[in-house]
Amino acid sequence: MHDRHIKFLLIMPAFALVTLTILYPLGYAVSVSFMDWRLSRSRAPTDFVGLQNYVRAFTDDPSFWNSMQVTIIFVLGSVLGAVFFALLIALLLSRQGTVYSITRSIVALPFAMSPALQGTSFRFFLNPEFGIFDRIIDKLLPFAASIDWLGSGFWAMTWLIITDIWNWAPFLSLMMIAGLLSIPKETLDAAAVDGASSWKRFWTIILPLLAPVLAITCVLKAIFSFKMFEYVYLLTGGGPGEKTSTMTFYAYRQGFVAYDMGYSSAVAVLLAVLLVFVSLVYFRLIFPKDGET
Repeated sequence: MHDRHIKFLLIMPAFALVTLTILYPLGYAVSVSFMDWRLSRSRAPTDFVGLQNYVRAFTDDPSFWNSMQVTIIFVLGSVLGAVFFALLIALLLSRQGTVYSITRSIVALPFAMSPALQGTSFRFFLNPEFGIFDRIIDKLLPFAASIDWLGSGFWAMTWLIITDIWNWAPFLSLMMIAGLLSIPKETLDAAAVDGASSWKRFWTIILPLLAPVLAITCVLKAIFSFKMFEYVYLLTGGGPGEKTSTMTFYAYRQGFVAYDMGYSSAVAVLLAVLLVFVSLVYFRLIFPKDGET
């Protein structure tokens, strides 16, 4: 066997795994999205309806547009919040030393926890009868004692975003710490000798040099935010009403609650198309063309 054929042989197991776990399910979902398949009537797809499911989503389903709006709000809030707090953590823990190394390890623990555990825990913490978060907030802010945190659309979305930020900010901070440590110390020392304050050094040196890392973290976080499902399912259940029903949760409800698998697949495909565009931006940032910065 020629050496040039060995590389293809070595990647065959990985290619087969990706095909079985990603490409085949994706292709099947795309084909089902052109079918009329209701689990309450049939165990298999029945009639071919073409683009009818997609036309229904865009022209005859206000809940679909609501799920898009909710998804965009969640993505913006979670991305901006996670990147902001990750940057704060990175600036505090980017120094060298044993204490900082141990602290970084402890801070990263939330990302190592199961999303199911986090969603369930936050739901208990916010319970108006015995939730510890609810008790603490009531003591510190007595005027908030009457708020049902998960019964209000605004606060349910707020806590959904906070839960996601609590999970992702530590991980993103590790990426930013690596970026901060790559900034030449001589540059910062020279600016300090010239009389630049800490704030000015941050805006004129640190932030511009850290911009590529910030861009990558923003796009990477956006990809995961678009397809987030666990917290909605466990924390809010898409409620109150449809105030926190994201596109992933809406596709789930259409498929496994309403049993409309054809329409559910169409919603999932539309989300996948959106994620493809966001992923292209991500790869463009990681692998820029020659001459691009």
